[in-house]
Amino acid sequence: MSESEEGGPEPTPQPAEVSADEPAQEPAQRRHGAWRVATPLAVLVSGALFAVSADNSEGTDLRPGRYTDLASLVDAEAKDYDQLRDQVADLKEEVDTLTDQVDDAQVRALRDKVHDLRDPAGLEERSGEGVTVVLSDAPQDVLEQAAAEDRDVRPFVVHQQDIQAVVNAMWAGGATAVTIEGQRVITTTGIKCEGNAVQLQGVPYPQPYEIQAVGDPDLIEAALAADAAVSGYRADAEDPSIHVGWDLDVEDEVEAPAYTGLQDISYAKPLR
Repeated sequence: MSESEEGGPEPTPQPAEVSADEPAQEPAQRRHGAWRVATPLAVLVSGALFAVSADNSEGTDLRPGRYTDLASLVDAEAKDYDQLRDQVADLKEEVDTLTDQVDDAQVRALRDKVHDLRDPAGLEERSGEGVTVVLSDAPQDVLEQAAAEDRDVRPFVVHQQDIQAVVNAMWAGGATAVTIEGQRVITTTGIKCEGNAVQLQGVPYPQPYEIQAVGDPDLIEAALAADAAVSGYRADAEDPSIHVGWDLDVEDEVEAPAYTGLQDISYAKPLR
């Protein structure tokens, strides 16, 4: 710090005061003015876009590939599956027609062998006495109570392994044919969970799930009672705090239609 000629310290320079009317605030004023213009303009443009979308949609969903409820998904998937099944039936008929035109002893022998295997493969209709088992989720009030108590809700709904356990027990009890939701079960039938539904051979089905078997009712009931997985499910059904659905009826007549879906193995191949 330097001293003045009189020996005292020089005064510290003070910053110059800026008047509110001076041009220093002009940029801020311009920014506020721009927002006052841009905001109403953005609102008008957005409104115009909404109006155009509503006019173009004509009351329909502009995103048709998305589904807002399970019923729509099930219906659409079922229709797709039915179309593919019809195509398969047409192609099979064409193959059979062309095969009939081949006059060859080896071809005829192979066709006779295929015919003999159609019934055990599930490609022929079966009917007779049997049993019906129906599996269903817990009642809605029980599910809501479980959710309110922050309990694990998995025991309260039917899973693919529950259906598979019933089907396997029916086979073990000597069933000659098994159906799920009216579809014939064969060796390549796939059962898997798909959201809140179970997908069977490409078609999703919501609960409840009806499983029927053709065979001796006493033997099938005994096999169901002896199966550990089925017994665990039935214990949950008898527990009033879980109360999943279980219903078993003995039938005088069960009809199992022939399997008409795809028969090709896409991933697994027999070793020999």
